[in-house]
Amino acid sequence: MNGIAILGTGSDVGKSFVTTALCRVLADRGLRVAPFKAQNMSNNAGITRDGWEIARAQIVQAEAARVEPIPAMNPVLLKPTSNTGAQVILNGRVAGPHSAAEYFRDTTRFRAAAMAALDELRASYPVIVAEGAGSCAEVNLRSRDFTNFDVAHHADLGVLLVADIDRGGVFAQIVGTLAILDARDRARVRGLLVNRFRGDLSLFRDGVDWLKAHTGLPVYGVLPFDRNITIESEDALPPDAIIDPPGLLVSAGVRLRIAVVVTPHIANLTDIQPLMMHPELEVHWLTRPRDLGAYDLVVLAGSKNTRRDLEHLWSSGWADRILARHGSGGHVAGVCGGYQMLGVEVADPLGVEAEVGVSRGLGLLSVRTEFHVEKRLGRSVGRWGDAEVSGYEIHHGRTERMGARAAVRISARPEGPVDELDGAWSDDGRVWGSYLHGIFDTPRAVAAMLAGLRPDLDLSALAARPDFDAVRQDQYDRLAAHCSAHVDVDRLLADCGIEG
Repeated sequence: MNGIAILGTGSDVGKSFVTTALCRVLADRGLRVAPFKAQNMSNNAGITRDGWEIARAQIVQAEAARVEPIPAMNPVLLKPTSNTGAQVILNGRVAGPHSAAEYFRDTTRFRAAAMAALDELRASYPVIVAEGAGSCAEVNLRSRDFTNFDVAHHADLGVLLVADIDRGGVFAQIVGTLAILDARDRARVRGLLVNRFRGDLSLFRDGVDWLKAHTGLPVYGVLPFDRNITIESEDALPPDAIIDPPGLLVSAGVRLRIAVVVTPHIANLTDIQPLMMHPELEVHWLTRPRDLGAYDLVVLAGSKNTRRDLEHLWSSGWADRILARHGSGGHVAGVCGGYQMLGVEVADPLGVEAEVGVSRGLGLLSVRTEFHVEKRLGRSVGRWGDAEVSGYEIHHGRTERMGARAAVRISARPEGPVDELDGAWSDDGRVWGSYLHGIFDTPRAVAAMLAGLRPDLDLSALAARPDFDAVRQDQYDRLAAHCSAHVDVDRLLADCGIEG
C-alpha cells in the first residue's frame, strides 16, 4: 500500500477536514504526499499555477501537504448549474454541460481519466491521501461509482471510514455502512474515525469499545469539534458562519457589518472567508430578503448561473432590498458573478451557462456582460489603489465597461508582466465589482476597500493583520496538531503500510 483512502458514512461527515489534516501531518513527518479526489461536486473552484481548474478543496489539501496543486489531484469536477445539471471539468478544462442522467448513464470515460490521473500521482508521490465522495455505500450507484472504493482498489490504499457523531446515529452510520458493503470493499476498511465530538471524551469510551467489539475494527480516534480551527469548506457555508440572524449581533470590537446575499447558485463563497477572520468585521450570510439598513456593505459573491441568480434576486425581493440600501447611502460590492449582476445586463447568446437569453442586471454599475464559450482561467497580481492584490479569474463572461472606471490594475499573470484593467466603480464611489477571486486575502487591500464606508474609523489594525495565506498555514498547523493529539496516526499509517 502507498496511501490512505478517506471514505465516509455520508456526505458532510468531515472527509475533507480529515484529508487536509493527514496531508499536513504526513508532510510534517517528511513524507511527500499528494491529495486526490477522483470526482468532486462543488462550485468552489480554484486555479493551479499553470491555469487549470480544480476544486478548491484539493487546492487546500495541496497547500496543507506543502505541494503545488495540479489537475491530477481532482481530474473530474462537477459544477452544478441547476438541480439536475452541471458543467463538467475534466483534467482542468471544460468538458461541457451534462444532466445528472447523462453523466451517470455511462461514467466509463470519467473513470478512465480519474484512474490515469491517480497513476500520474503515484508515479511522483510516495504517499497518496485520497478523499471519497458522499457515502461510500450507495448500493444503487456502486457500479458507476469510481470515487470511493474503486480508487482504493486501484491504488491499493487502506480505507479509513469517517463518521460524524454530531449529526447523531453514529453507531448506525458505521455498522450500517459496513453491513451493506460487498466482501471485497469491506476487506479494504482498516479502521474507523469518529468526527465532530462535542463534550467530555471520557463519556464516549464505552462507545469506542462497542464499535470495536461489533465491527472487529480499530477506532483510530475521536476528533473533538474545535471552533478555533477554520479550514475552507468544500461546498458549503463555513461552519462558523452566522446565517440569517434574528438581529444584529453585538460583538466586542466590531466596527463594520457586512451582509453576504446567498443566491441559489452561489459559487466560490470561500472568497468571503478572509473577511470572517477579522475581529473588526462581522459577516452575516443572508438567505432570505430582509432590510439591509444596518449593514455597512452588501456583497454579492460568485455564481455558477448568473442569470438564474439574477432572476432570483428580482423575483424574491432581494433586488429591491439591495437597491434600497444603495439608495440610502449604502455600499455594494460584487465578485465575479456578483460583479456581473451589478451591471446593466447579462447576455448569454450561445446558451453557455443555461438557456439563451438576456437578463436585466441591478444597474448599479455601467457595465454589460456577455458569455463566451471559452472560459477565462488564470492567476493575477495587481493593485487596488496603493495596495497589492492577488487572486485568480475563472469565468465565461466578458464584461465591457461603458464609461465606468476600473477597480483593479492587473500588473502580472503567470506568463509575465501585463498592464490590464479589471472590474469597475460606480460614479458615486459606493459600488464596485471585480473578477478577482481571492481579492479579500490581503488585509491592507481590504482596509483600502472598506475605508470609504466609514471615514471616521481607523482601520490601521485591520491593515496590519497577516495575509490570509499566512492565516491558512497557521490553521493547517493547528489542524495537524489537533489530529495528532486525538488520532493514533502511527497505528493508522502502519495498518496502511506507510512508513513514517
